[in-house]
Order: sequence, then C-alpha cells, then structure tokens
Amino acid sequence: MSVRIRLTRKGTKKKPFYRIVAADIEKPRDGRFLELLGTYNPMVEPAAITLKEDRIKYWLGEGAKPSTTVQSILKQQEVSQA
Repeated sequence: MSVRIRLTRKGTKKKPFYRIVAADIEKPRDGRFLELLGTYNPMVEPAAITLKEDRIKYWLGEGAKPSTTVQSILKQQEVSQA
C-alpha cells in the first residue's frame, strides 16, 4: 500500500477548506483516509495552517510522499522532509 500526504476538500461552494491527510494513493480525493494530519484554510489572509508535525514526520519516515501542494505547505511551515 502506497501512502500519500494530500489535501481533501471540505467546506461549501466557493468557500473551500482543506484537511491534510495521509491516504492510500488508490482512494478518491475525498474518500477514506488513514489519519488526519492538519488543516489548511486559504480563505483567510494569511492562510491558516495547522499541522501535527510529529505525525507528519512519522508518515514521511514510513515512506509517504507528499503531494506538490502539501510539499509547498510543509516547506512554508519549515517542516523537515525526513
């Protein structure tokens, strides 16, 4: 099973809110996930980001690959990738 750290979309039309989750690559975007790792709200200025850094580091250590958007969020929040 390959794991990816990615965003799932929540919220209403034109007011998105995202969860950062660890999920199996084969599951749909808003489908079942393994663990909730944080949130991302782009609708406020500056964007509100909360992360569970210890759990993100755990999943990265287990071989999970972040999506490009999550990778940029982790870089912005200065979370080490290994």
